[in-house]
Amino acid sequence: MKMEYVISTWDVPSLPIVGTNVRFPVRRIFCVGRNYVEHQKEMGSDGRELPFFFIKSAHALVAGGGEVHYPPMTENYHWETEMVAVVGKGGMRIPAEKANDHIWGYAVGLDMTRRDLQQQGKDQRRPWDFGKDFDEAAPIGAITPASKIGHPAKGRLRLTVNGETKQDADIAEMIWSVPEQIAFLSRYYVLEAGDVIMTGTPAGVGKAKAGDQLVATVEGLSELRVKIIAPR
Repeated sequence: MKMEYVISTWDVPSLPIVGTNVRFPVRRIFCVGRNYVEHQKEMGSDGRELPFFFIKSAHALVAGGGEVHYPPMTENYHWETEMVAVVGKGGMRIPAEKANDHIWGYAVGLDMTRRDLQQQGKDQRRPWDFGKDFDEAAPIGAITPASKIGHPAKGRLRLTVNGETKQDADIAEMIWSVPEQIAFLSRYYVLEAGDVIMTGTPAGVGKAKAGDQLVATVEGLSELRVKIIAPR
């Protein structure tokens, strides 16, 4: 029997796949914090602490990039460029040495952040949600399947803003590798196909404004282009 709902349903959040017209459905977006040493330092920390994660709603996606509105209630809106891993096979307590078997592909993402609201949450010992999980907070580009490129463990990550380089690092500099992140996460969650992991940003996070043109790249992956436009 066909399910009926009392209001209209919405489209399943999804991402494009390089070279095809089919889409990858997105279930949850996990984001790891402070996963590059130099970013740890610029955020006031240091050392190989245990990884920690927060979640963005799948409805925060800006699939494939494009225009992103400057969000409300902030005066300190930041970019954070990240490699993104997408899960094609679920599991729990996944060993790090088998984690790559669960990854369907990779993309480039921007973990957009209302830094002032995030800091307020920290200062008041409250959740970060208003700082991290908001409309259009997760622009992510087209996915490149792992079947085509393997599982990148090194490669240049770069962000330019209006043609000027702001972030420039190598994904080999991650404190916790992607397989280690999956192993850690899957101790706390049953990972499912469609889950997305934003794997951390290097140093160089900074303040975006309306009119900025952001171009985020990770070597071997489809680039992500975002234009920040005026608030709604």
